[in-house]
Amino acid sequence: MSESFYSKRFEKNVWLTNHAIESMAKRRITLFEVKKLIETGEYRVLQGSHGWVYGDFSQREDNLVCAAVVNEKAIIIKTVMVQWQVR
Repeated sequence: MSESFYSKRFEKNVWLTNHAIESMAKRRITLFEVKKLIETGEYRVLQGSHGWVYGDFSQREDNLVCAAVVNEKAIIIKTVMVQWQVR
């Protein structure tokens, strides 16, 4: 895992997997946007420690932005998606 930052919201470190970093580049999502998503996005538990953090970025044409995360001792962002839909 190559990138990390601290989340005040979750009070733990956030790690981005290489796959997440590649997904960000492919979808033109900046690290600033990911940080904002983690701090302000809607958090929904999927199962156990797995979940989604998603949010609207009005300046982007490909909303919603969503991060698939594992929430344990740190938040691990597995991938980042666009045009995501709440189910």
